[in-house]
Amino acid sequence: MTKLLVTVEGTVFETEKDLLVAHSEYFRALFDSGMRESTQNEIHLKSLGALGFLITLRVMEGERPLLTLDEIVQAVECAAFLQVVVLTKHLVNLIDSDNCLEMYQAAYTYGLIDLFQNAGLFIRDIYESLEDDLRYLPTVLQEYLDSLMPSRFVAVGSHTPTIEYFEDFSRTMSYLDEQENQWESLGCIPEEASTFLAGVATLDNKVFIVGGARGANKKVVERSFCFDAESQTWSDFACPHQLRYEVTLVGHEGHLYAIGGEYERVPLASVEKYSLSSQTWNFGKELPQPMAGPPATKTMGRIFVCLWKPQDTTIIYEYETMKDELISVASLKRMQSYGHCMVGHRDNLYIMRNGPSDDFLRCSIENFNLTTQQWRTLSGQYVNSKGALFTAVIRGDTVFTLNRVITLLYKVDNYNWKPIKEKAGFNKGGHVHTFFLRLPKKTDITVNKVNKIQYHCNSKMDEPSL
Repeated sequence: MTKLLVTVEGTVFETEKDLLVAHSEYFRALFDSGMRESTQNEIHLKSLGALGFLITLRVMEGERPLLTLDEIVQAVECAAFLQVVVLTKHLVNLIDSDNCLEMYQAAYTYGLIDLFQNAGLFIRDIYESLEDDLRYLPTVLQEYLDSLMPSRFVAVGSHTPTIEYFEDFSRTMSYLDEQENQWESLGCIPEEASTFLAGVATLDNKVFIVGGARGANKKVVERSFCFDAESQTWSDFACPHQLRYEVTLVGHEGHLYAIGGEYERVPLASVEKYSLSSQTWNFGKELPQPMAGPPATKTMGRIFVCLWKPQDTTIIYEYETMKDELISVASLKRMQSYGHCMVGHRDNLYIMRNGPSDDFLRCSIENFNLTTQQWRTLSGQYVNSKGALFTAVIRGDTVFTLNRVITLLYKVDNYNWKPIKEKAGFNKGGHVHTFFLRLPKKTDITVNKVNKIQYHCNSKMDEPSL
């Protein structure tokens, strides 16, 4: 490895040339340019902060540091000028309600388009809680936010394919109109599709349905389906090599992950990965044990899966997608208990599990913090109420749960869940799949205004002269 000295604001950093070339378009172009600097063992970078460059090196080396607001601004500057994709992804994964406005404005200032768009979408989803601060934004940034589609809470019931033309209420996919407090139809899923024991996930504002079963004998469904929220259309796509029902499906960075499941009543340990770009499935690292429907979630740009060994022991694994590895992260023992649902919020994982066998309708919530590596049990107990906490999804700092009676919203605050709102329930039986989609809306913003934002960001990206 070729060592390189990089001086930033008078601070000298010793790093490896290959590391910089692998992650930075700026350094890749510099070392291929034939310029004098390309052969030197020491480089001086101007107009960048030493703290920002230190953060950049840490992320290049595989760390995922939490950042203060000041650190975020310097990191955004380095990510833009040095064109470091891995740092941009890390910043996107750090967006939360405390830093989204700073991320949004810094990304606009330095022309980091991916971060700008993702921060804008996050702000749009928590618009009401930020209204007092948003009025101080420049007009062009306010107008861009107004052009974005807010995400809607969507639910679809448990449906098994029926005879053609048979009217089945369970086929309807619906979204919650939060202002009118009523559920509105998004149309029906295809007649051949099954949401009964199927894997359902969202990715790139699309819904994907993989596997599932039909009938009491659990005959596997051999077709997969995709719903495009923008065009409001359905299409089908290839099935995994191993047909499966009661499968867990996760969408992440252009790929779907079909995890575990069953086939002909036999639990599966296999994991398959579907690439949206190549439209192909490939087998990945197997689970340590066969399991049907293992709870899984994403947070901080990472995938986590829950397994049990035996029923009283919860084990959390991280699925390292780049390395195709399953790494044990933590374990927890609780008598007569197993998990049903897991959600991620910032650097926390929340596992909803049933109470003792004689108190099944009461749910306990365990929290595992990825930074401190510590467990804690949330105070109190949460009434399951016919499945509400088994279908939890998070938008911003708000957890959405639902059942036939109510949609109950919780605010995540200092490791506690506080009930904040009750909305209309979802009157469909069986297991319910819930997720968020951005649905098309009419907008007042003109194409020229959107193009103005794009032009600004693109022009900033063309200025990495140091």
